[in-house]
Amino acid sequence: MIETIIFDFGDVFINLDKLATPRELSKLGDFKWTPKMQELNNLYEVGKVSTSEFLNNYQKIFPNAAQQQLIEAWNAILLDFPKYRLDFLQNLVSSQNYKLILLSNTNELHIDKVKETISFYETFRSCFDAFYLSHEIHLRKPNIDIFEFVLEQHQIEPSKTIFIDDTKENTDSAAQLGIHVWNNDPKSQDITNLFTLKSHLF
Repeated sequence: MIETIIFDFGDVFINLDKLATPRELSKLGDFKWTPKMQELNNLYEVGKVSTSEFLNNYQKIFPNAAQQQLIEAWNAILLDFPKYRLDFLQNLVSSQNYKLILLSNTNELHIDKVKETISFYETFRSCFDAFYLSHEIHLRKPNIDIFEFVLEQHQIEPSKTIFIDDTKENTDSAAQLGIHVWNNDPKSQDITNLFTLKSHLF
């Protein structure tokens, strides 16, 4: 019987266009995704590089781009957050049947944009018993230590926990610890179908 539900954020609640950022960056100059850029992104995602340092590094790659253009390209991945998903979450809260945790690889620029554009962000955040963003806890998925951190922080049993994420690499890591997982496909599945698609766990 599931007692704790751990949710990803992007492509679970808020819709993403994961190709948007490289597409928009390519409009700002010659662009090729490199291991060095990926390393910078990962460091930024765990808060080991500040937003100003992050943008300064990108301005070296795109010297003709204004900082605001870089910010807009970086945030282009973020789309809409359908209100019915908030309704689903609020119904879960009302049931008082589960501990609800958000666990997201999210950097400062992205969450600032979400706060700016999603009118019910604070209501959404308040639905969770814990709200973990990678840049604040300095850990990121799919590393095992981020899941160990959550299990230890809340003294929860993996066998009574489900983790939902659209990235298979992330759910594979959680599964290694005995956590039940749902690697959702955002193109054909919706978080509101949780209890239908995973009825055997509830």
